[in-house]
Amino acid sequence: MKRLAFLFLFLAIVLTASAERVKVRLFSNNNIEALYVSFDLGLYDLYSGDSLLLEASLGEGMTVELIPSTAGVKVSVNSYEYGTYKQVILRATDTACIMCLNPKGVKQRTYEGNLVVSAFDARNLRIINDVDFETYLAGVVQSEIYGQQSDIFRIQATISRTWALRNMGKHRADGFNFCDYVHCQAYQNRCIRPDIMLGTMQSSGETIVDADGKLIDTPFHSNSGGETANSEDVWRSALPYLRSVQDTFSFRMRQSNWTKVIPKDKWLNYFAKTHKLNIQDAEVRNTLLTFEQPHRKAKILGVPLTRVRTDFKLKSTFFSVTTDAKSGDVVLNGHGYGHGVGLSQEGTIRMVSLGIAYDSIIRHYYTGASVHKDENVSERYVEHFVTEISKIIEEDKANPGKVKSKKDDWLGKLFRVRDRMDREEEFDATKQEMESDWKIEW
Repeated sequence: MKRLAFLFLFLAIVLTASAERVKVRLFSNNNIEALYVSFDLGLYDLYSGDSLLLEASLGEGMTVELIPSTAGVKVSVNSYEYGTYKQVILRATDTACIMCLNPKGVKQRTYEGNLVVSAFDARNLRIINDVDFETYLAGVVQSEIYGQQSDIFRIQATISRTWALRNMGKHRADGFNFCDYVHCQAYQNRCIRPDIMLGTMQSSGETIVDADGKLIDTPFHSNSGGETANSEDVWRSALPYLRSVQDTFSFRMRQSNWTKVIPKDKWLNYFAKTHKLNIQDAEVRNTLLTFEQPHRKAKILGVPLTRVRTDFKLKSTFFSVTTDAKSGDVVLNGHGYGHGVGLSQEGTIRMVSLGIAYDSIIRHYYTGASVHKDENVSERYVEHFVTEISKIIEEDKANPGKVKSKKDDWLGKLFRVRDRMDREEEFDATKQEMESDWKIEW
């Protein structure tokens, strides 16, 4: 318990540079006809707009059922119906609160922060997580990349933080900042892994900037296939920091190579009907059947490869074409996964495993860019926090399979401590040993 209090103060001060909340639309790619909310930790108030319906009584053992209707959201608590309201808010009463969301027909997720629910129509709910920015960021890192080494997560946190700060207004007209799908950044759960928390905290206050000190666009993808793409070959703008670079680090990884077989007539007719190419012309036909990319290209006979990728649902635009001698089918031999611009996640994983410094990896993928450290973030507190969380990780390794209760879920508490800053403005080692100073109630 004393160590947790020790960690809390470190984290509170570390996060001052980004101490703000964001609104994230959850299940943005699904129609949600019913949502069941239960509670893993802490107590919640139930509001309709600004009107309090239930005060601090929603916790373990309680279930809130939310159903859309033409009049709004129908609310029931443990099967007792409270009424129908235009907007329903589940507001956490403390920083240590975790809720479990069970939408009808969709896999369960857990989140922190508040929940704001309204109805699009009679068959679809709009669900928004009002959450601390760094809590959101840790969930993004967990959702976006795999691996074991903390520098992998530090890099992902840095590029995800940069993207988020640059795109805060992306969905402003819709009443939220981000969605939880790849249209923004994936945010499929609260972060529960200590190694991801560690990497995210090591990135505290770090963003990626250009030569003028401005935040850059930080696109990333699963695997470059050995060479990244220029931004203008995928999108409209040619950006100086999104240049094609050789990337041998992406070889021999999960998404390095792929193959797709397409009937020859379907392949040729696609270019004839959709793009008006004369497939009877021998030169055109030969190019379509023997297309090669020793290095990335943007087009095939004037047709954008991004369009071909979309229409045939290919993993990337980085492919060559051959014809199977027996079946006559067209065979696409491809490399990589994703749009190919910016950072390759699997290339990053390989580079980290080889001991390459995290800032060097970022500079490799974002030409001429550099990592900027917010001067308001204290290195001393980051170092203290990293040391303490590293100890806990080692303890977990030494005690594999040890079951912790929900109340001991320190990962669920680490990013929910900003209210402590009002009480402790400076580090005081003496006070860290006095649990009463923190007034933490379980």
